[in-house]
Amino acid sequence: MPAENAAVGGNLDDDDYPAYTMGRAADVLGTTPAFLRAVGESGLITPLRSEGGHRRYSRRQLRIAARARELVGQGTPVEAACRIITLENQLDDALRLNREIRRKLDERGADI
Repeated sequence: MPAENAAVGGNLDDDDYPAYTMGRAADVLGTTPAFLRAVGESGLITPLRSEGGHRRYSRRQLRIAARARELVGQGTPVEAACRIITLENQLDDALRLNREIRRKLDERGADI
């Protein structure tokens, strides 16, 4: 395998590598390109643009879009689903930070 192909192959293991075209991403999610555009317009995910201007999605973005699709499938409007996911992510970040602070305080022997 030539060196440039080896680098691309390594990128495919990267969750943030934009390996999926819009059509392929829609197929994987069982949705439409219009749904992916709506999720992008909400700011929930921002696909990378290819040199030709085409949207490209990473596996991480597909997982986020899949969560939005799940909520929309339950009757939640797209905009609300995107807001819910944003708030879920913020809560996860806050809880993670809280655990880290508590761990550091425990290591110092401080009372919480």
